[in-house]
Amino acid sequence: MTTSSGHPDAPLDPAHQLPAVIARNEKTVEDGFWKKMVRFAGKVPFAEEAAAAWYCARDPRTPLRVKATLLAALAYFVTPVDLIPDVVAAFGFTDDAAVLMAAIGLVSSHIRPSHRKSARAALDLPPADAEK
Repeated sequence: MTTSSGHPDAPLDPAHQLPAVIARNEKTVEDGFWKKMVRFAGKVPFAEEAAAAWYCARDPRTPLRVKATLLAALAYFVTPVDLIPDVVAAFGFTDDAAVLMAAIGLVSSHIRPSHRKSARAALDLPPADAEK
């Protein structure tokens, strides 16, 4: 087997693989995020956070490492193969929530108020300031 350097004994260089992984995760999220949100409307307890992460990942101002982190977590949410299947009552989104909340915890300073506002609008929720 030939590695990324072309030499059969050289280790694979993760830096060369990263753009392909990010692109694959971006396609997965692009193709399935809103479909899954609509399909499980009202059953995703972290919908607002997931949507804010989606908007942050799509924002051109978001740094690449932050996009990569959010896209990986959102791709896990979108992918039907799951540690706990989403159709399992009460527990189906537990693993998705854990992965997404861990990712958001790592990059939360990059999720802007505008991302949260867009998320609330997309989910047809009242503006955050309207709840006070």
